[in-house]
Amino acid sequence: MAKKKKKKKFKTMPKPSCPFNGNASLINYKDVYRLKKFVTTRGRILPSQRTGVSPNCQRKLAVEIKKARYMALLPTNNLI
Repeated sequence: MAKKKKKKKFKTMPKPSCPFNGNASLINYKDVYRLKKFVTTRGRILPSQRTGVSPNCQRKLAVEIKKARYMALLPTNNLI
């Protein structure tokens, strides 16, 4: 009889915890140094899967980044 091959189990990376600890009130458009961590060099907002931000904080983060862009504190993503 042929032996069945065992499937390799891949170790998954632990999901990073939210840098704001789920507290969306810590996010402010005036804190440019903190917002820059969640924006690429081209000005695009990084997805939450990559940064580990919780869904509520990601929504607030997107709004605050857009406010900072409007106030010209962060670059816009109109680069082509």
